[in-house]
Amino acid sequence: MDEILVKGGRPLHGEVSVSGAKNAALPMIAATILTGGRFVLRNVPDLKDIETICQLLAGLGASAEFEDNTAIIDTTDLFQHEAPYDLVRKMRASVLVLGPLLARMGRARVSLPGGCAIGARPINMHLEGLEKLGASIKLEHGYVEASAKRLKGGEIFFDIPTVTGTENIMMAATLAKGTTVIRNAAKEPEIIALAEMLNRMGADIRDAGSTVITIHGVENLSPVEARIIGDRIEAGTYMVAAALTKGKIRLTGADPAHLKPVIHKLRECGAAVKTVDAGITVQGSDVIRSVDIKTLPYPGFPTDMQAQFMVLMSVANGLSVISESIFENRFIHVSELRRMGADITISGNHAMVKGVSRLSGAPVMATDLRASASLVLAGLVADNTTRISRIYHLDRGYDSMEKKFAALGAIIKRVPAS
Repeated sequence: MDEILVKGGRPLHGEVSVSGAKNAALPMIAATILTGGRFVLRNVPDLKDIETICQLLAGLGASAEFEDNTAIIDTTDLFQHEAPYDLVRKMRASVLVLGPLLARMGRARVSLPGGCAIGARPINMHLEGLEKLGASIKLEHGYVEASAKRLKGGEIFFDIPTVTGTENIMMAATLAKGTTVIRNAAKEPEIIALAEMLNRMGADIRDAGSTVITIHGVENLSPVEARIIGDRIEAGTYMVAAALTKGKIRLTGADPAHLKPVIHKLRECGAAVKTVDAGITVQGSDVIRSVDIKTLPYPGFPTDMQAQFMVLMSVANGLSVISESIFENRFIHVSELRRMGADITISGNHAMVKGVSRLSGAPVMATDLRASASLVLAGLVADNTTRISRIYHLDRGYDSMEKKFAALGAIIKRVPAS
């Protein structure tokens, strides 16, 4: 198992290319289950989660090859309807195969999911939605067992917006008989990207990206080629790094329209942010101002950027309050930041962050994907060296982070665990 060593104190400068979005690639790969044929997906990030879902597809009878950020998937000979525990436990997003399997095969057996330890994140809304489409659902021995000769259109209302729930139901409904309406749907860019791919396959999905999505079921779908959008969370992480180290970074491959709340808060902090169609430039200020943050469903401030912004606030001038409204356990990185000298007090779903003059390098342990990124960021501005263990979390969501930071001037390297 590897660790990352970071020696802080260097402003970062240069250009970084943002990888394809993991949260767009995973549902788009799952969508290939819906019909037989050869799919080509480009700009796919090289991540453990991508490896996991490709292994899952292989277990279902598909072939999945990955090279040079291109995934070639052939689902012609798909024969299996079960997604086993050994794979699903590694990644919560594996539940995305449930809807496509049910729609194509008429049945699905999928292990209850695992993934990052940031809250319960139950899939009950997925299951209730599939039942509204006529599926029979049973939970037995840690598995979801779903069956339906053919799904039927229905009206689904989510109590709260759910990204994977919206994606799962949207995929399942493409082959359902009749019309499906999803109300209080999630609006993330990754959902729009999935809908665009499905429509190119022959689906009839309207108004993806709004709170009400309408899907008119079709008889057949066809394989396509598609390109994964840039990862807005990876982009946001490097943007925070520029502000944090008081450097200047230009990002390519990310859509500024997907990052409006992050850009707004960085400007409030004092950073200069310039956006053009081809990229985003962030230049840090000599003085980092404290700002308050509240995570919200898209287009609000993303929960996946909360930990990174907390590091920025840890060295800001003043007191900030960070409120987490999405996941109940998403402050588990705080104890590790405190080990590095951060002054953070937790009260329920609020974190009071009092800026300090400096952080101090220390051995720390990653607890989830975004917490891993926050610890790397903290190491970039800490005195001496920070050693980050359990970075397998990082490898689930960031493509070559240490190489990209090194190219920007950071003193950072991956080493075998001591």
